[in-house]
Amino acid sequence: MEPLGRAPSADPLGEALHFLRMNGAFYGLSELSAPWGCTMPPLPGYLWFHVVTSGAARLEADAETADVGARVLVPGDMALVPHGQGHVMRSEAGVPAPGILEFEREAVSDLYEILRYGGGGARTTLLCGAIRFDHPAARNLVEVLPSVIHIESSTSPYPDRMHATLALLAAEAKELRPGGEAVITRLADILVIQAIRTWIETDPAAQTGWLGALSDPQIGHALSLIHRDPAREWTVAALAGELAMSRSAFAARFTELVGEPAMHYVTRWRMNVALEALQDDGATIAELAGKLGYRSDAAFARAFKRVTGRSPGLVSGRRTDARLVHAGRT
Repeated sequence: MEPLGRAPSADPLGEALHFLRMNGAFYGLSELSAPWGCTMPPLPGYLWFHVVTSGAARLEADAETADVGARVLVPGDMALVPHGQGHVMRSEAGVPAPGILEFEREAVSDLYEILRYGGGGARTTLLCGAIRFDHPAARNLVEVLPSVIHIESSTSPYPDRMHATLALLAAEAKELRPGGEAVITRLADILVIQAIRTWIETDPAAQTGWLGALSDPQIGHALSLIHRDPAREWTVAALAGELAMSRSAFAARFTELVGEPAMHYVTRWRMNVALEALQDDGATIAELAGKLGYRSDAAFARAFKRVTGRSPGLVSGRRTDARLVHAGRT
């Protein structure tokens, strides 16, 4: 859990990107030859990514309208499927696409595999993966991302940066050396952050909703105060005072930009922080009640169940393992 009571960031949007700490379920280098196709299963709560290092690939994020929403990825392109929905990759339209678990696979580590499949024609190399963001701020950010983000290397606002990362990744993928798996997975994580940052900087949709609120000088500062010090006894009046705004003006602007009243957001943020701490840090209910500003364990437990729909005792220490490497094999 992020330490409490730290000073708010002068760059709340940058802070949200800082919170994009990843927990990988699966990274795979796919060596494919045309004709080929593969189906990625749904992984709720995870973000899929695909990087083409050689050849080309057709991404169909909606199987029922494949010809309408298909995107063609070429070397240097990257695509994110942020909400974990199932989707299809093919060498060309109409090619059969078996499930990815049916491919020949070489396990390099618990998280990294080399997959081989295809009909022997033109070759394509893909680095694919599924990752989870654990911090509440990251989950808020991912929720507002579109169903697919396609970053084309030719139109990226900072092509040199992504090209440098991609060049390193392609070189490591071409010939796996000792420690190569660690290098590849870390470079992939960097590329995911670069892709999200590029979308934020170039897509008008990123200037609305929660992301737009983070960019607002006043409401962004209020969000940063809440994020950094959830235990403080926040009220609308206290937050408005920090921003030198009237209570009514602050309340109206917060709801307009964030999409919910300030105190609803405070409670939801506290419960997201609590959920992470219960699942990953082994925190106790008593510890969290005190750290998050509740006067009793019972008051905290009631708020937690109201927001998450679950008792804190039922989620303590439990994290669902969605690793693809184990899917369908038990």
